[in-house]
Amino acid sequence: MRKLGPSPRVYGVALRDDHVLLVRATRTDDGKDLWWLPGGGVDFGETVEDALYREFVEETGLAVTQHHLLGVSDDVRTRQNGDRVHTVRVLYLVSLADGEPRHETQGTTDLAAWTPLSIAAQIRMAPYATDAINRATAALAGERPDFRNLLAWTKRPF
Repeated sequence: MRKLGPSPRVYGVALRDDHVLLVRATRTDDGKDLWWLPGGGVDFGETVEDALYREFVEETGLAVTQHHLLGVSDDVRTRQNGDRVHTVRVLYLVSLADGEPRHETQGTTDLAAWTPLSIAAQIRMAPYATDAINRATAALAGERPDFRNLLAWTKRPF
């Protein structure tokens, strides 16, 4: 067993109408679909914001136009091979340029899709993604006053 990390990652919650933009993992340990938010690793010397913008283009073809910090989360999990992995995730609420997502090829994801929030609550999703979506929807519902001025650019009616 190896201990790996902490590994810095960055992810964004993009909301449009009653949909959230999700990506599907290319490979999972059990072979079942797993969805998460667009994002990923921060390269050496790269800012967290630059990584956010790069990862969105790589995984969805869409450019981030604005971002607002939702928070930071971390977890330690055990892979099937016994390795223990510590991941630190910086979570953002993002606004995107107009356009439709395109699917990543030969990457960690293979499908990008606007998913109704009601469906997102029922599919198999990475726990951090569920947490981030809940943070974003709560913030936009008025439970966090610092987010009230963001309602216009999310295009999400709450």
